[in-house]
Amino acid sequence: MAQQHTRRKAQQQRSDLTGEHTVGDAGQIVVACLFAATWILDTFFLQYTTFLNHHVPPGIRIPLGVILLALSGYLAKTGLSIVFGEKREQPGVIKKGVFNVVRHPIYLSEILLYLGLLMLSISLAAAVVWVIAIGFLHYISRHEERLLLARFGEDYEQYMREVPMWIPRLRKK
Repeated sequence: MAQQHTRRKAQQQRSDLTGEHTVGDAGQIVVACLFAATWILDTFFLQYTTFLNHHVPPGIRIPLGVILLALSGYLAKTGLSIVFGEKREQPGVIKKGVFNVVRHPIYLSEILLYLGLLMLSISLAAAVVWVIAIGFLHYISRHEERLLLARFGEDYEQYMREVPMWIPRLRKK
């Protein structure tokens, strides 16, 4: 919550940041709370939709979950430090680091965080919330891309052609 406030305050004070959807932060908090509540309740208490845990061995689920959680942390930390950790004198399209691999690494980190938790304990109820989260993050990322296109025009269009939105390419074009 404090990180969201810090991001918003930084955006208001810095001309090198373009902006985000007005309900982006609040929506992400709501989705995160809904996912966490659903996953925790179903995994540890109700266990209504966790039957797949008996069919997928922990030796597969746990290492995969840990890898996804580590990747999520890396994308979040690196992406946030690139965007908010340094002020750019000339505003422009950020194309370095994880932003050279996918256009929305911070939102992708959120998707991978939920998926990592789903691998640790497969809850179909929480998976439904995960799909909703993906839809919401896609919606706000599209809005932010329209803002970036309006601000940076051809430079951002070129970036969109070169860097995929969500899934990294194995080879560069």
